[in-house]
Amino acid sequence: MIRKNLRTIILTSVVTLLPIIAGLALWADLPAELPIHWNAAGEVDGYCSKVMAVIGMPLLLLCIHWLLIFALQFDPKRQGQSDKMITLSLWITPALSVILSAVTMVVGMGTDVPVGAIVSVFLGLTLTVIGNYMPKCRQSYTVGIKLPWTLNSEENWNRTHRMAGWLWMFGGVMIMVLGAFAPIIATLPFVMAMTLAPIIYSFVLYKKGI
Repeated sequence: MIRKNLRTIILTSVVTLLPIIAGLALWADLPAELPIHWNAAGEVDGYCSKVMAVIGMPLLLLCIHWLLIFALQFDPKRQGQSDKMITLSLWITPALSVILSAVTMVVGMGTDVPVGAIVSVFLGLTLTVIGNYMPKCRQSYTVGIKLPWTLNSEENWNRTHRMAGWLWMFGGVMIMVLGAFAPIIATLPFVMAMTLAPIIYSFVLYKKGI
């Protein structure tokens, strides 16, 4: 997997670290502490040092990125996995690094931005894209809806991912729309439905012998 996707792995690793360059360029304008956590109302309720926010956070995300790569490389079921799903998986952490760092630095410099809306749109867009590719996802211990019943039966896996694909696309769009006009907590019912419905559906299939 690594050899086949080496260019993408190098590019995504570089993108994950790009916020460090931006942070160093803005270093003099950044406060000693930067926001790193917001509550459901979109209010800052957690801070960290400038060094940790600018340098530590991208490095931490790079470690997470490489842990995913390691898991993909040594997944016993990696053979036959959709190339599009692997590529999508490799781009999620870099996108998160760029957006999270940008929001942290912009808010830290005193700019008022709708953090809740940004998070909702990013989450909704990510879930929509994943949902689009989910029916193409093959059995895996790393990528997909990994349940005892989906891993036990290829048919269960395929049916569950087809159902979840449509659900996640619809839910992702609703999260983007709601998040743009309402508090992020308003998207919670959709997130819960997108999480629980595939689990229940997979279990029902299992009880039917699928």
